[in-house]
Amino acid sequence: MTAVMKGLRIIEVAEHALVPVASAVLADWGAEVIKIEPLGRGDASRGLTSVKAGGMHVMHHHSNRGKRSLALDLSVPESREILYRLVETADVFLTNKLPRVRAKLRIEVDDIRARNPNIVYVRGTGLGEHGPQADRGSYDLLAFWHRSGASMATRSPEGQIPFLPAPGFGDSLGAMTIAGGIMGALFHRERAGEAPVVDVSLLATGMWAMSGAISVAIADENWKWPPALKNPLSEIYATGDGRWIALCCLQAGHYWPYLCEAIGRPELAEDPRFQDHESLLANAGEAAAILTEVFAERTLEEWSRALEGFIGQWSPVQEAREVAADPQVDANGYLQPCVTAEGDEVRLVAPPVQYNGQAPVPGRGPDYNEHGDEILGELGFDWDAVIDLKLRGVVA
Repeated sequence: MTAVMKGLRIIEVAEHALVPVASAVLADWGAEVIKIEPLGRGDASRGLTSVKAGGMHVMHHHSNRGKRSLALDLSVPESREILYRLVETADVFLTNKLPRVRAKLRIEVDDIRARNPNIVYVRGTGLGEHGPQADRGSYDLLAFWHRSGASMATRSPEGQIPFLPAPGFGDSLGAMTIAGGIMGALFHRERAGEAPVVDVSLLATGMWAMSGAISVAIADENWKWPPALKNPLSEIYATGDGRWIALCCLQAGHYWPYLCEAIGRPELAEDPRFQDHESLLANAGEAAAILTEVFAERTLEEWSRALEGFIGQWSPVQEAREVAADPQVDANGYLQPCVTAEGDEVRLVAPPVQYNGQAPVPGRGPDYNEHGDEILGELGFDWDAVIDLKLRGVVA
């Protein structure tokens, strides 16, 4: 893949997922990323056992692929000086520390730009940079999923609120937003000579995902989603093996004859109740009842074969494990291999943007402080100086 971010240096002071995934995306695209981890414990996400699989911390590699790690105690002036020296060599500084923590560690915009006025400064937060709750920490489960209205919009007919669909669900979406914001800021810096400050929050990302609902709800207080059944060709139907198949043919009248042929019921295309778009929608309940019976007659695999030639829009409803085996995923390189330091191979989802038709191959996430000595050497510290810093607890 074309390394569009080659030559870009990023310094990251962040933990967990939102901001680290953003710099991981840029690393996949060729950027050099130096991850500053807290001395002693490292990124807090390293301790999350809930996202480990088969003894491997897969989410660590998802969030930190292709980076180098240096552990510093940023509460110590000498450690901060090392950070500042790195900042002088960088194009982008990313952090997800809360405002009060940034002030305490002296990594606010003015602190960083005192050493590099031309650096793009990026803040990823839970609830936004301003307002009475700016200093309140959050996670994607809360800010992206629940507070944005997404979980309420996907509640069951019985009113049960669903849990977040996947680990880092909102973080990964917000991270792509941050990556795009960084690229826009770099473009502006090149064209206008000014380095902007970039802000992205989980709440804002969740609201953007829910923007259609939020905007319509503001305009019409009686509006509800999803709408009542109006189009039988835009529904989910249970198959005979307890699975589901989804149709989304918005031009129902146009696609109805083709669907009738595909499901082996061509006579339904001539049924006066369904003979054109208007009559089909007027009798949507009856059409849906027929489709419910028909789809229950075969398994999902059988229907997937039967509908292969159907020109309308449909999809099997898949679990995560099935997505990994989807031939369309394989054909487009949407999953890529990553080899860990122990030699184990994990497969990671590639960033959704490809350049010149190729998906990037991700590097692994670094071990804690794996590149500390190497990075300090690049800054001009000789071995004696590095040993002295270690003995005094300045670096790991």
